Amino acid sequence: MTSLPWLDPDQLWFPPANEALDDPDGLLALGGDLSTERLILAYRNGIFPWYSDDQPILWWSPNPRCVLFPNEIHVSRSLRRTLNQQRFQVTADRHFGRIIRLCASTRAEGTWITEEMIASYSELHRMGVAHSIEIWNRRGELAGGMYGLAIGRCFFGESMFSLETNASKVLMIHLAHQLQLWGYRIMDCQVESRHLLTMGARTIPREEFLSILRMSIDQKPDQTDWTFQWRWPGPEE
Repeated sequence: MTSLPWLDPDQLWFPPANEALDDPDGLLALGGDLSTERLILAYRNGIFPWYSDDQPILWWSPNPRCVLFPNEIHVSRSLRRTLNQQRFQVTADRHFGRIIRLCASTRAEGTWITEEMIASYSELHRMGVAHSIEIWNRRGELAGGMYGLAIGRCFFGESMFSLETNASKVLMIHLAHQLQLWGYRIMDCQVESRHLLTMGARTIPREEFLSILRMSIDQKPDQTDWTFQWRWPGPEE
């Protein structure tokens, strides 16, 4: 069995992502810490943490990688009807703490979002790196949400929840179009799911994903203020 490197919290580094295991797919390293510096270094190199409370910190870079190119977002006919009804409003960075905790508490299968992770990603939010996206119903109630990291022209989606039918799908459509307007190259979805694939996400080889990161991670987006302006055009669509 291939041995995995244990990361020293006092040394800021990662092994190359292409050294990750095939089984389990993408497991790259253990240990280290969740400092903001280490997390940013990880995402810049196609790596993310995913572990449970009873485990050491596990670092992953799966192959293939599930991604969504913003211009490839898919809007089904039924979802167009929902959008035309204008049942939802989408905002950003209004309730990061609430969103990340709901992402942790609403998953029936349990969560990897530990208290340590909540603290670290909340600090990234204060630094302007992590963002929350909220979706509201007509009564002004939270219908769903998502959080992730924005570095360069890359957005790294971390977790999403939905409290009402189609809320997460409407959120994804607004986010993809907004990212496209701001000049973002890619939305990282990490691991594929049926929900993501129906929205237009697809898997690409890890090396292709890393190549996109290298080209885009140091490029400043067209807008750094996370105020959503994009709106669904309406019935004429």
